[in-house]
Amino acid sequence: MANDPEARKIPINFEGGTVVMTLGMARSLFSDDPQYISPVGKDKDVTVKNHTRTRVIGGPSAPVSGYSYSYTQWPNLPGGNSSGGEAIMMSWDGSDGWWTARLHGSAHDLGTFLNATSPAAVLFKTERGTTYGPFLKTIL
Repeated sequence: MANDPEARKIPINFEGGTVVMTLGMARSLFSDDPQYISPVGKDKDVTVKNHTRTRVIGGPSAPVSGYSYSYTQWPNLPGGNSSGGEAIMMSWDGSDGWWTARLHGSAHDLGTFLNATSPAAVLFKTERGTTYGPFLKTIL
């Protein structure tokens, strides 16, 4: 069985949530914009303070000295099958009808994201049948 790379699911993170769609769908909507199709990770710095650790209840405590480390956080799919998100249908100028995606977050936040970034007029429909849009990036 052959794997279609365009059918691979990718997350697109936005302020307030994530929308998970196929790579082909994302390429059609965002026109191979590397910000969404091939995003870069965000560098994060973590500092852990001095503290004590007890390995066994009632046992002695050992001091743990503080330390810092850095890592790169990459966009990821929300974890587990139980966090599948809400199924939404999306359509935009130039698409072949309605496409299924998964929304993790609020419809308002997705609409705000699409209104700021979408190069084509986008509509989306929630499971309850409410239609939102059209959303289109406006250049002033």
